[in-house]
This record gives sequence, C-alpha cells and structure tokens, in this order.
Amino acid sequence: MNHILQQIKGGLIVSCQALENEPLHSSFIMSRMAVAAKEGGAVGIRANSAEDIREIKKNVDLPLIGIIKVHHSDSDVFITPTRKEVDELASAGVEIIAMDATGRKRPGGVGLDDFFQEIRKAYPNQLFMADCSTAEEGIHAGEIGFDIIGTTLAGYTPYTEHIHLPDFGMIERLREKTDKLIIAEGGIWSGADLRRTFECGAYSAVIGTAITRPQLITKYYVKSIENLG
Repeated sequence: MNHILQQIKGGLIVSCQALENEPLHSSFIMSRMAVAAKEGGAVGIRANSAEDIREIKKNVDLPLIGIIKVHHSDSDVFITPTRKEVDELASAGVEIIAMDATGRKRPGGVGLDDFFQEIRKAYPNQLFMADCSTAEEGIHAGEIGFDIIGTTLAGYTPYTEHIHLPDFGMIERLREKTDKLIIAEGGIWSGADLRRTFECGAYSAVIGTAITRPQLITKYYVKSIENLG
C-alpha cells in the first residue's frame, strides 16, 4: 500500500467521469481521457463504475481511485453507498476505494461507523478514501480507520452549500487535526488553486470538471463573456 501512496504524493490525480446524461458517457472515451491525463503528467486517475475502471486499467497503469455512483430513494448518499459497490470495486482491482463518509445515513438507515467496520473487516489490506464535506467528518473518518481523507463533498451537502470552493480552510483544519493523508478535491480551476491546496497541506489533489468535462468547461468560459455588451 505504501508504494501506491508514494506514487500519488505531491501530484495531480485526474477524475475521468461522465454520467449517462453527459455527452462523453462511454467507457472507451473515459479510457482515452485517462491516457491523455497520464501523458500530461497525472499521477493517478479517479473513475466511476466498474466498466469504466476496467477499460481504463487496460490502457493506463496509474493508481486508480474507484467509486460507483448509485442513487437510492431512502438516502442522499450516492458515492459507493452499499457493500455491493465496494465488492464490485474490489473485484475490478482498484488501488483505492472511495466512498461517502459524511454523517448522513446510507440506504437502509445504515450509519457510516457500522458500515465501514464491516467493510474494513472484509478488506483489511485495501486502501479506503473518505469523501467528506467538513473537516469534522474527515477527522472522524480518520478515527474509524480510513486511510485517506478527501474534501470531495465540500459544498455538496445541504450544510456546506454556502462554502466557496476550493475549501482551503477544510484542508488546513484537517492538516492540524489528523495525521491521515489529505486529498484536495472540488472547485480547483486554476494553477493557483492547485498550488494553494498543497500549501495548505494536501498530499495530492484531484481535478475533474476543469479537465474532463468539456460542456462545463465551455460554459465556464461562455459565462465569463456574457456581459461584454
């Protein structure tokens, strides 16, 4: 596990994801995105779904953070919400499995602590990343055994919607309060943003939208010229 963590230290991880309603939804296209990311110097890839992960692994040998997004009617947790998704990711051979580690109940009313205790027992040698929305959630995730704390969900829970991204304050507080590795993710749109995440204490950082979602990149630039008259 240490060699995997050493590979991503101080570098950029690129999130290659496209949901079913997005123009680039395709395991083949995501695999080519991953190849392009590697050629550009990425040290790792974050990907969604076992299908995309397997295709990416055929083409790229970088460490992979895997998630599976599934929506359930009885829970707001959708990033790797149940044991089924964890098992699928483990079978796909991802180096790091990421999951929602907020305080919200999972499908069936299951709490994070009980869920993760079961998962850690089943996969004692697997690296796990906690996708959190606050520093307090990240600190708790570290206490119950997660290997990596991510700022992934900052700004995406009802109680953090007001936060400006990237959440540098969250990174700094995590650095002060936990010895777990921190991966900065969310709202990184510039080189200055990226550099600051490391200055605040991030071990590595993930960029997704600003690199691999062209419809939103286009929208970002179009918005910048909307009021030119």
